[in-house]
Amino acid sequence: MSSIEHNLQQVQQKISAACASCGRDPQTVTLLAVSKTKPVSAIETAADAGQIAFGENYVQEGVEKVQQLANRALIWHFIGPLQSNKSRLVAENFAWCHTIDRLRIASRLNEQRPAVLPPLNVLIQINISDESSKAGISLAELPALADAISQLPRLRLRGLMAIPAPQPDYASQLAVCQQMAAAFSALQQKYPQIDTLSLGMSDDMDAAIAAGSTMVRIGTAIFGARDYGSASVHHNH
Repeated sequence: MSSIEHNLQQVQQKISAACASCGRDPQTVTLLAVSKTKPVSAIETAADAGQIAFGENYVQEGVEKVQQLANRALIWHFIGPLQSNKSRLVAENFAWCHTIDRLRIASRLNEQRPAVLPPLNVLIQINISDESSKAGISLAELPALADAISQLPRLRLRGLMAIPAPQPDYASQLAVCQQMAAAFSALQQKYPQIDTLSLGMSDDMDAAIAAGSTMVRIGTAIFGARDYGSASVHHNH
């Protein structure tokens, strides 16, 4: 068994344990394998072990992988910051975009999504910890942006995403995650297709799942430490 396959099993067991401790079905939490900076061979190994959903942070690198692995039935999520001049590449190659935080970028993705593809699944990114350096909107801005995005025919609003600031303990993590879950629940009341709360990484996954996250984003715990010295990775961010 490869180390990646072993790591995937361990992460899935952690997800199952977190679900068991709060009475949730593990099937309701999707594991998104964050494969940024990892070679195609590592993704193939994970795919052979049954992993389907992969997340990429850099547009060009992600598109190269999507195209190289086009013969496999994988689901590709764009989870990095998106500049307007790169939006077409995301619209044409990815199934999901987690980082929508302004109407202008949503409108571009809507215009650029090819008619032959199903609508692009999108999540609105919330800056839940109110960090000036981070992308995302405030919860106060959410209703208006959700309303505007829900009217774009080539996008399908599926929910929310956040990257909370690191917290000192579980109780603090849970409080932040519960804020996100409350916003997610309120959005679900208004839009029946809302089903995805992308929240939780290695350090805060338990709290995120307890609060109601439906998708956790895990990279290093699956693929090992990032190898920024690798020649196989193109850094045209």
